[in-house]
Amino acid sequence: MMAKSEIELKNFFIFSSSYESKEGEEYNKVLYYYPPTDDINTQVNNVGLVEAIIKFTGNFKPSGPLNSLHTLKKRQLYFEPEPNYWMVITINLPFINKGSNESTVVEYIEEDVHDTIYKAVLKQAYAMYRLFSGTYTSTEREYSITALRNKFEHFYTAYLKTLNLSNCDILNVFSGIHFLPLDKQNFLNVQCFINALECNYPIIEYVSFLFNDSLIWSGIEPDDTQIIYQYLISTLLPANIETELQGGSIPRNPSSPFASLHYGRFITGPTNLKTAHTIGKVPKIFLNNEANPSVYYFIVYRALNATICLFVNGGVDLTVELFKELDAFMGQRLSSIASDIGEYCTRSIIPPSSSDTSPRFIYFNKLNLAYKSTIHLDNRQSGNVSCGKELVQIMADMNSRKESLSFAGETIVKTMNDYWVVGKVSNLREFYVALQHKNASLIDISGLLGKIVGNSLIIWEIYDMMDVIDCVNSIRPQNCINVAQGLYVLSLLFLL
Repeated sequence: MMAKSEIELKNFFIFSSSYESKEGEEYNKVLYYYPPTDDINTQVNNVGLVEAIIKFTGNFKPSGPLNSLHTLKKRQLYFEPEPNYWMVITINLPFINKGSNESTVVEYIEEDVHDTIYKAVLKQAYAMYRLFSGTYTSTEREYSITALRNKFEHFYTAYLKTLNLSNCDILNVFSGIHFLPLDKQNFLNVQCFINALECNYPIIEYVSFLFNDSLIWSGIEPDDTQIIYQYLISTLLPANIETELQGGSIPRNPSSPFASLHYGRFITGPTNLKTAHTIGKVPKIFLNNEANPSVYYFIVYRALNATICLFVNGGVDLTVELFKELDAFMGQRLSSIASDIGEYCTRSIIPPSSSDTSPRFIYFNKLNLAYKSTIHLDNRQSGNVSCGKELVQIMADMNSRKESLSFAGETIVKTMNDYWVVGKVSNLREFYVALQHKNASLIDISGLLGKIVGNSLIIWEIYDMMDVIDCVNSIRPQNCINVAQGLYVLSLLFLL
């Protein structure tokens, strides 16, 4: 069997087209370049070539910027996050060596690299930087171009190491949020806990609550929730799993056998409150970047499988005493809530079928950024999927062509190994399903899909009604999201 190479990152760089450089000073346009092993001439040449391509193609497409450049061996994608700032990523296409040793032919597989997916990777790289450092323009304006270069070096050098381009797929395009539906009692417990926390500590302006990798509540705007959620499940929480498995959050010697167990600990902040003399590492983040950027301390506290994120005004002086008070207030309460939610999930959440012939689907609702996938076995995009990657690639192809379907439509594809892949778009909802039926016809698949999706369409209409109610009553979008969770999961039950 012929081995296929992996998708690899060739280079990644950021440059500013606003600098009028003199001959011999072209390197001033280069703000960040990876890999650093490329000499300065290579960096300048690559940036100059990209800038020339963008300017040249702009004469033929004045309505919008260039998105990508396809060559035999590489794919280059462009993104202008802010005026005159360009992010560029170059990817080596995977290939297969065909033929004997004497006459080997290299075949590059262009269809494995989708523009929409890796353009989404670029956008997420910008959004993640903006979360922790603000916009490029504000950094250069408030500090200097040198400070901006230093921030790029510090952030992107570490960030690029976390990218696994081979595992990127349609979920990168959605960058959705996985919600956890709760019964009314558990949800009320969560809401009361959050309200009590905000009332007792007015410096806490917003709160988000997660259980495992699923969101239960968020008080911040959806766009900010989206990127913070991705940061938590892909970077921060996985880095702390080893500590939890070793019992780092569990008290080994409780003071009394009758005392309530306290499993809480700070993930950002002092690691050991008994011996802490400083608050430790508490990152500052930028929220509401599109309208009115504000700086907040990002305090993350975890007990069992529950994670609570506290957004504290950046102008407040944090002290060790404050963290001790928060720990005393949250520890036992959050441990009890997490235990109750865990018991509820064990009783009520139905795991997806593991049968090879069961339908596998991905659902995304752009209105509330919610997604559900029985194809991906975790939310961290580790490449752990329940079907062949070629089926996920077909779904990505459908997603890239959804504009041709306008407001609503359907696409059906049959593969060589008797799989049927169906993509439906309706009212800002996208639904992709993979079915395996050897002797089915197109009519049979359409009928089967109608049975699977038909019942959920009623729930989608209810969502539209809730959107209208949201506008009339001026309810914040994230509140509407949580009210709709029960309906969302009900609709998915028809798909299992």
